[in-house]
Amino acid sequence: MMPAFGPPSMIASDVDGTLIDNANRITERTAATLERARSEGSELVLATGRPPRWIPEITDQLAHTPAAIRYAVCANGAIVYDVVADRILHVEALQPDAMTRIADLCTELLPGCGLAAERVGSSAFDAATAPFVATPGYEHAWLNPDHVYVSQAEVVAEPAVKLLVRMPHLSSREMAATVAPHLGDLAEATFSIDTGLVEFSVPATHKAAGLAWLAEYRDVDATSPIAFGDMPNDVEMLRWATHGVAMGHGDPAALEVADEITASNVDDGVAKVLERWF
Repeated sequence: MMPAFGPPSMIASDVDGTLIDNANRITERTAATLERARSEGSELVLATGRPPRWIPEITDQLAHTPAAIRYAVCANGAIVYDVVADRILHVEALQPDAMTRIADLCTELLPGCGLAAERVGSSAFDAATAPFVATPGYEHAWLNPDHVYVSQAEVVAEPAVKLLVRMPHLSSREMAATVAPHLGDLAEATFSIDTGLVEFSVPATHKAAGLAWLAEYRDVDATSPIAFGDMPNDVEMLRWATHGVAMGHGDPAALEVADEITASNVDDGVAKVLERWF
């Protein structure tokens, strides 16, 4: 039997498919549970593949409540973001040489793929930095693209927190299985949706690494964290946490490493676990 756990000192949660419902909302039940948790000293930290500029859509929902979010680990751990100050605290960026090699590998192994790079400035909406550049014909996996089309050489010309490879007619798992064995120590490869998108980052960069940095350098109590997630990009975080919880609809990779499986994001899966203590 597992030793007793709880209450958690910190709540680390993925966003899409986990914390929010299918309308991108934190439900009333979940928000109320997070408010009670914060009043007892357990704070929510977002841990997401989203870039900082897509964070306000989530944090604004709790901004004027006791559960207001201070920090977010973004871009699968490559960015630690101070929500309140709108400031990038920490970045792990792929360098152009590594990006060029990854791009060449992908175009060889996945002919016809689209490439894109996620870049970061000093804040969420740093006008001096084009946040997302993509090769012509790159098909976005989300409904809110904010991109500039450039040549492949320009995509890999500047440091980026993520290099993205897109092939809508393949599954992300299929793509990752094709490329990952050839990466060596070039990059970390993962995916957050299984619709033909693989994301590459600096080796050993993932949500767990971002959360560990935050715990070391900011006043966040990670002595006994709980983590919630649903996809392969949550695996390291679920392992890192004292108690890792996968959503019921989750990818097999997340379900396999979790200490517990809860209900889905549309059935208040996060709240149902946290209500044991709060």
